[in-house]
Amino acid sequence: EIRYKDLGESLLLKAFGASPKLRIIDIFLTNPLFDFSKNELAKELGMSKQTLYKCFKDLEELGIVKVSRKIGRANLYKISLENPMVKMLNEYVTELSLQIAEQEKDKMQKLVAVEH
Repeated sequence: EIRYKDLGESLLLKAFGASPKLRIIDIFLTNPLFDFSKNELAKELGMSKQTLYKCFKDLEELGIVKVSRKIGRANLYKISLENPMVKMLNEYVTELSLQIAEQEKDKMQKLVAVEH
């Protein structure tokens, strides 16, 4: 059962591609209040456990994700919002969003001007 519905391609994935590592980072960034087990992530992302574990190791070592709590023997993970790389990615996505919004505003203003 998939609980975190994919809302389409995020700006991060649209800008940098949908590599397994970016898809993992993206699910954490778009759900910063949730924590996930590795099994949940594999299921949510439709990714093999082998691929997830291989990529996840790097993300843990870089401090991008961190253990938030344990349930039984399973670790649950959250995005490390204080990590400099995570901060930079968040800022990039915000800036990209603002640029796209500005472009859309300009398009709408041109359309309104043409109609009058």
